Amino acid sequence: MIKLLQAAEVAVETAAAGKMSLWELFNQGGWLMWVLLLLGGVTIFIFVERFVAIQRAQRLDMHFMNRIRDYVVEGKVKEAIAFCHHENTPIARMIEKGLERLGRPMSDVQSAIENVANLEVSKLENGLPTLATIAGGAPMIGFLGTVLGMVRTFMDMSAAGGTVDMALLSGGMYVAMVTTVGGLIVGIPAYFGYNYLVARIEKLVFRMEANSIAFMDILNQPAQK
Repeated sequence: MIKLLQAAEVAVETAAAGKMSLWELFNQGGWLMWVLLLLGGVTIFIFVERFVAIQRAQRLDMHFMNRIRDYVVEGKVKEAIAFCHHENTPIARMIEKGLERLGRPMSDVQSAIENVANLEVSKLENGLPTLATIAGGAPMIGFLGTVLGMVRTFMDMSAAGGTVDMALLSGGMYVAMVTTVGGLIVGIPAYFGYNYLVARIEKLVFRMEANSIAFMDILNQPAQK
């Protein structure tokens, strides 16, 4: 009879756990879940902020280089600089710096363009190291929760004299499993988000290099005639 009552209690507790809300499940994970929640919020903020910044950086007039060519050929350097300033994109700022160096040796013009390009790429990469760190660190924090949960489980077993009681072990197992899931939930999106943003930046860098080459060709055209 006693064994039947114990089995019934375990069944009731299991059923109650099946109806546990997400908030209750979150609390079962312990203080590490709050750390993972904070990292999740940072991940969302960095991804959205960088996505918007990269989206704005890629915005450029389709006829941008054609208009720059027309301005340079006509000798309207000030108008070309004003046009670049109005566009206000990494590519436009890069070409603007090159226009400001007109009259100097071509090597100086190209060096100025490359310096601006490096600064613009560095700005676009702000926050990405943090995102990469979260992608690798969140699952490790979840694994730490797993280890702490198992330690708690064995400590409870030892305190109970080695008796295996599902109700007694459930607390430690919740910490072990919930933190692992939480770490993966944060780490996986951070990993994919990081790689997505890096791919977008690499695509923009390619466009910057293409426009830089086109600009240098424009400057070399008068010398070829």
